[in-house]
Amino acid sequence: MRRFLLKFLPPSWLKKTPIIHVVRLEGAIISGRSLRGGNLNMQVLEPVLVKAFRKGVAAVALQINCPGGSPVQSALISERIRALSAEHKVPVYAFCEDVAASGGYWLACAADEIFADENSIMGSIGVISMGFGFPQALEKLGIERRVYTAGEAKSTNDPFKPEKPEDVKRLQELLEEMHESFKTLVRERRRDKLKSEDKELFSGAFWTGAKSRELGLVDGLGHMRAIMKAKFGEKAIFRKIPLQQGWGLRRLGFAQLTDVPEAALETLEARSLWQRFGL
Repeated sequence: MRRFLLKFLPPSWLKKTPIIHVVRLEGAIISGRSLRGGNLNMQVLEPVLVKAFRKGVAAVALQINCPGGSPVQSALISERIRALSAEHKVPVYAFCEDVAASGGYWLACAADEIFADENSIMGSIGVISMGFGFPQALEKLGIERRVYTAGEAKSTNDPFKPEKPEDVKRLQELLEEMHESFKTLVRERRRDKLKSEDKELFSGAFWTGAKSRELGLVDGLGHMRAIMKAKFGEKAIFRKIPLQQGWGLRRLGFAQLTDVPEAALETLEARSLWQRFGL
């Protein structure tokens, strides 16, 4: 009822009562819609962000609990937040919970100010590629694998072939390029706030929120409601902008059998990202 009435209150009253839109960014950053939900990507977040940024809103608060994921999706989400913030002249504040590392910290850098709990896990400003190799598995199982390519590099990093030095070198070059992009973003967003050498900050290491404040990766320690009320007053109203969960028959709990393996792989991928930080 309270939110309904806010739509009909005069502008003079709204100016005295700051409205803060809250967007929760929880989960791994993985491209595409998920059967089980919980993935963060541009497709899922676009309608949420558009709804969060609008005229008359005092600020947007991002509640972040994210172990990272896709560098591309991290960049797309971050840039969209900055564009909407500039368009509507609405400041953005990030509040990091259990973890805001790797791509999660990339999202936090979209905010004008970053806050964390003293025990939050922050940083991991690096890029990682994980996989497995099974060069002898098929032979032991008596399976003949047939792969044909046009282009000598088309089967790069084939998990069923022995690892090649040239493939590793090429992959490392790609990771370095992505890492430079990440470092550039952090430097641009944090500027003179950073208080340590690049060698430490961009090593891929991660720290507690308390240590991150010392390094200049966060602006302060604290939680959303207390900090936002201190900035905008005790009368500030918090309005959550929820993510849309599922669509069509999936809202009723139905799914195609072909979706099950994909969902299982997504779960394993997300689980591996969380486990890197002991969560």
